Amino acid sequence: MPLHISDLLARPDLDLSVTYDVPPELLARTVEAATVSDLPAPGKWLQGGELLMTIGLLLPMEPAACRAYVRDVAEGGAACLALGLGQGLPYQEAPEPLVTAARETGLPLLTVPDEVPFIAVTKAVFDARANEQREVLHRAFATQRRLTAAATGGELRAMLEEWTAATGVGAAVLDPLGRLLAAGEPDARPPLAEAGDLIERVAARGLRGSASSTAGGRQLEVQPLGARRLRGLLLLTGRPDDAARSVVPGLISLLSLELERRHLSDEPERRRRSALLSELLSDTEPAAERARDILVTAGLSAERVRGVVVEAVGTARGAQDMAADLAPAIPGGLVRVRNGTTDGAANGAADGAGNGTGNGTTDGASRAAAGAATAWVIEAVVGEDLDILDVLGRFAPQCAAGIGPATAPEAVRVSLRQAAGLLAVSRSSGEPAEARRSEASRLLLDLGDRRTLHGYADTVLGPLDLADNGEELLATLAAWLETGGAWDATSRRLGVHRHTVRNRLDKAMDLTGRRLDDPDDRFDLWLATRIRRDGAPDPGTGSPAARPHPAPPGR
Repeated sequence: MPLHISDLLARPDLDLSVTYDVPPELLARTVEAATVSDLPAPGKWLQGGELLMTIGLLLPMEPAACRAYVRDVAEGGAACLALGLGQGLPYQEAPEPLVTAARETGLPLLTVPDEVPFIAVTKAVFDARANEQREVLHRAFATQRRLTAAATGGELRAMLEEWTAATGVGAAVLDPLGRLLAAGEPDARPPLAEAGDLIERVAARGLRGSASSTAGGRQLEVQPLGARRLRGLLLLTGRPDDAARSVVPGLISLLSLELERRHLSDEPERRRRSALLSELLSDTEPAAERARDILVTAGLSAERVRGVVVEAVGTARGAQDMAADLAPAIPGGLVRVRNGTTDGAANGAADGAGNGTGNGTTDGASRAAAGAATAWVIEAVVGEDLDILDVLGRFAPQCAAGIGPATAPEAVRVSLRQAAGLLAVSRSSGEPAEARRSEASRLLLDLGDRRTLHGYADTVLGPLDLADNGEELLATLAAWLETGGAWDATSRRLGVHRHTVRNRLDKAMDLTGRRLDDPDDRFDLWLATRIRRDGAPDPGTGSPAARPHPAPPGR
């Protein structure tokens, strides 16, 4: 237990006394150390929580100077001030200016009798502190033994319950996505919503750090779990005391060992799922019912699925670890690693060749294919509704990734091939590339230099930028091209008569020297308006014509 001022006053061997009616809350202050100083301004030499003893050799007697002295001691963080009394010392009783100043400042003022040397008080303080630290150590050992005994049963919940019972601090284990795995308080739900930001921050950093904050008057702390890779998160609710704090590293180690044990024990299931994925991809034209049965067996029941390909540059072990990280977040969990070239692995994966080791999950179909000596490809089949961009951002940051279009399960080979073809786009853009039927042109445009593309658009559309009603002409041309040359649809989109549309397009063709019935001219116009629609060039290009134009009003 901490040492309080009241504890020192209760010791008959010290015979300490208070000089005024000190409020109980001031006597409950914790004493961290004891020191002696007769400096006129000792505050800057204090660290806080001290019992400061003095014989008052340089103590000022003027009320103002005495108040300044006491204020300096209080601002230095001293728990209390003790004045030594006795024969041959400056004071035989506490002087009234000092007592008044201590009362006004709210600093407890004690007196030490002549027969008690300062060293006796110092030893009493440090003996009490040593006993306190021994008690903390004993409680920490006892808690650690309870946790170790619970860990032998291989249950996360048992360890967390022992921790909470011994420390009073709530605890919960989450998976890397923040989903609850086990809690130490069955009747109390962990504050996952309040700790959401902490969970995101720690999960994003992997094993490299922890985070803490206060929410709803409670301290929240998140610690990463795992040996070489992030396997889970520990959420602590409450403020651990010194004994509990010293056991936190042991709790983290025991929980990490259990999560790693579970990861290794899933090997047979990962091999089974790997075989299921090979079976799905080995058939060139699988029957729809057969393909759905395979996915359902793996735990993926989505009506439409898509292929995902992630490029992992590094060692084979690194690719396997990344696949293991991705798998728990992907519906179905079919994962496999095999040898092959970077491009051949992506395409050959659809052929289902090779053997390897996979990583099971609860919701997706994943597969890792090894490429060249330093390049590996991880493939996954996921449900259409999965937020795959969030998963990739969490578990495969800064890795090239392609996301194929949603297809029926029997056509997943096609989606995987398209996803593999998007790896080059992803390498160029620095972010996952997603195949959508309505965005194929955008994928092509992303491969080009933005300044060059906007320079091309300015060359084609520049004459319209200089016209008095250039914005109307550009908006009308873009709408007509986007509707496939439908006059009525264009007039409805713009809210003008179809004859107005014709007049504007005739004028636009006169200014540009183009013809709408010429396929090459029409393609140039479409490409230029699409470049303008997809955004302005990089800062510094200085092309006003490259800015997107607002749609004009009606007639």
